[in-house]
Amino acid sequence: MKEEISRYKELGDFLKTRRAKISPLQVGLPEGSHRRTPGLRREEVASLSGIGITWYTWLEQGRDIQVSSQVLESLSRVLMLNDDEIRHLYTLANQNSPVDIPPYHHDVNPMLQRILDSLSLSPSMIFDTRWNIIAWNRAAELTMLNFGEIDIAQRNYIWLIFTNYKFKELFHNWDNQAQGLVARFRAECGKYIEDPWVTEFVQKLKKESKEFDKWWSMHDVENEKGNYKIFNHSILGELTFEHTSFFVADNMNLKLFVNAPAPDTDTEVKMKKLMSLS
Repeated sequence: MKEEISRYKELGDFLKTRRAKISPLQVGLPEGSHRRTPGLRREEVASLSGIGITWYTWLEQGRDIQVSSQVLESLSRVLMLNDDEIRHLYTLANQNSPVDIPPYHHDVNPMLQRILDSLSLSPSMIFDTRWNIIAWNRAAELTMLNFGEIDIAQRNYIWLIFTNYKFKELFHNWDNQAQGLVARFRAECGKYIEDPWVTEFVQKLKKESKEFDKWWSMHDVENEKGNYKIFNHSILGELTFEHTSFFVADNMNLKLFVNAPAPDTDTEVKMKKLMSLS
């Protein structure tokens, strides 16, 4: 019993010290002039992680509460933990460390962001192995969603396409698009299928979406390949893109997804108009 109390206190103290090391500017929050302590506030960590402030406060206080691997994943992102810190966090929480899946990357090399930004008429994003959206360009923000306004815990492409109504409405022939996406996601995470994050993510999404539950249970798989995507934009109407993906050369755990305006359509003209208005 004493060992458990000590473990929970150690976990709470560890979270406090990691929180103190992150400046508001690092996570896109204003610095402010009335902060009494360095780093992020508890409520900021809770909000960015997608968990309740009361529950997070109890966690820092060292209370005897169970922590899921999905919550630990979110905290790892927000607190920008390195590999050693992630393993330590999981150990303190009595969870198996996600050693199989490559660690989440909170941001990307500035050069990669510049490449994204240079694709000014092509909505483009960079995903990690878990299909978390970790970087995007202005074109993606204007045609899809403002990903910067979405809690980092929910900024996952698979999660959004099944749970975000606005995102769902964007896709022409959503059923076929989403079903193919499930097959590609299953193929991608097959080698990590025993990882606790995969199990929790799938179970949670099956509860949120009857379509995901149905298609996941079919066990279909397919590899990523080039295809066409048609978006139903609320202002511009129909947009047709040639969709393709590339591994990032210096980090094969990251993928660049590009949607280029399809030739012989008016998509390029519409994208130029959209970008000129922003």
